[in-house]
Amino acid sequence: MKILYVVAAALITDSQEILITQRPPGKNLAGFWEFPGGKIDAGETPEQALIRELEEELCVHTKKEHLYPISFASHSYNEFHLFMPLYACRIWSGTAQPAEGQNLAWVKMQELKNFSMPEADIPLIEPLIKWVDQN
Repeated sequence: MKILYVVAAALITDSQEILITQRPPGKNLAGFWEFPGGKIDAGETPEQALIRELEEELCVHTKKEHLYPISFASHSYNEFHLFMPLYACRIWSGTAQPAEGQNLAWVKMQELKNFSMPEADIPLIEPLIKWVDQN
């Protein structure tokens, strides 16, 4: 089975809201809400890929030192196995904008469970909540 390496971010505001994005029509898992991020290209570290993806998808800029590893997902879908580290990020510049036509939502931590998310994202919610509570 093919392994797909991706990376995701939990952008966290001072009021403890998290940014999630909705997968647009025509993409795999269209309509589901997820943590923003994307594929890790050959030769990229997860942090480099995440910084690039946040710039491309959301027009926000951050640095490696502002990314904190929280947890990871390892989940088998029918067509591939997904491996996805999740990083928390509290410091960035720019205003999140849907550069790829996706919907954006800033939600409170406990509201994350109310959104339809891909199976791989769901187990990341509890470790994220615990990290935020401790930091």
